[in-house]
Amino acid sequence: MKARKTVEELDPYVPGRSKEEIAQEFGVKKEDILKLGSNENPWGPSKKTEEAIKKAIFEMNRYPESNLEELKKELADYSNVEPNQVIIGGDGADELIDVLAKTFIEPGDEFIVPLPSYMYYEFVFKPYGAVPHYASWNVEDNEVNIDSVIDSINEKTKMIFLCTPNNPTGGLIKEEQLRKVLDATKDSNILVVIDEAYFEYAEVTNVHLLKEYDNIFIIRTMSKVMGLAGMRVGYCISSPEIIEYMHRVKPVFSLTKLSYVAALTTIKDRDFIKESTEKGIESREYLYQEIDKMKSVHVYPSKSNYMLIDIHNTGFTAKELTEEFMKKGVIVRDCTSFKGLDEYYIRISICTLEEDKRFIEIMKEILNE
Repeated sequence: MKARKTVEELDPYVPGRSKEEIAQEFGVKKEDILKLGSNENPWGPSKKTEEAIKKAIFEMNRYPESNLEELKKELADYSNVEPNQVIIGGDGADELIDVLAKTFIEPGDEFIVPLPSYMYYEFVFKPYGAVPHYASWNVEDNEVNIDSVIDSINEKTKMIFLCTPNNPTGGLIKEEQLRKVLDATKDSNILVVIDEAYFEYAEVTNVHLLKEYDNIFIIRTMSKVMGLAGMRVGYCISSPEIIEYMHRVKPVFSLTKLSYVAALTTIKDRDFIKESTEKGIESREYLYQEIDKMKSVHVYPSKSNYMLIDIHNTGFTAKELTEEFMKKGVIVRDCTSFKGLDEYYIRISICTLEEDKRFIEIMKEILNE
């Protein structure tokens, strides 16, 4: 069976590696592995959520909620919008990126992404016949080149993806830069997609811009600060019209019974969300300060729960260095698969402070610092 041409030509998405893979390949104990490759919450979910899941586990024989109205209301309250501006998806926010393409993309439509950035946009959109147009993110300054974004707009442009904090660099896009793009597209049929998957760590959101512009689509997730990566819950915010169109094609039961219970319980536990955010920022700042002392690497300031590290002067490629880490039971992200970066960048994400200290010692040992 021959696949469609777009599928044959598609570069596979490269996820972070799991503890199981590393334990098997390198002969290290799974329980001793430090995982800094997938931008997860190392403290786990809310205790209230754990208890709610235990009670709901006996309902797995029943279909999950289909209208999700109570969860929509809670997410809308959390986001300071109306419930009809919220759409919820399983498989994290990734499902909703797919629904976005399924709803609005025609073959030949173009979308703009400043590189380097999150590669899943391209992975999802290309099979629908969409064509990527690459703008630029200035890695050295860790800022988007907003003029390159605007200069890339043409009559075929359908969407513009702006990730803030940007993955994998951790930099923010300033509100005035976003407004520049929004002003350039407000009278067109172009949707500006603002990916705020890590906005809690940045302590910055652009949701207020929805009151001024009707061509904004904001992506969020419950996988990071809220500790539900394994439950795969994402949500997005936009105008009621855009959300209504997407609901026409979104799978009805994409959120599982247990995912729904986990999401609803977590979003109500505001104390947990606050504490989780604070611990994540503390871990990030500790890692940045300690790595910034090392002479052979350059670490970029981040507003997320991860940070990009330039390793050009270490004598290792990213592939070689990540393998050295894995031999010692540490998973970091080789960023070679990110378009716009060469083979000399890695990305690390937060751990508990105790794990952070262990990681720093291992990194010093490998780099002879």
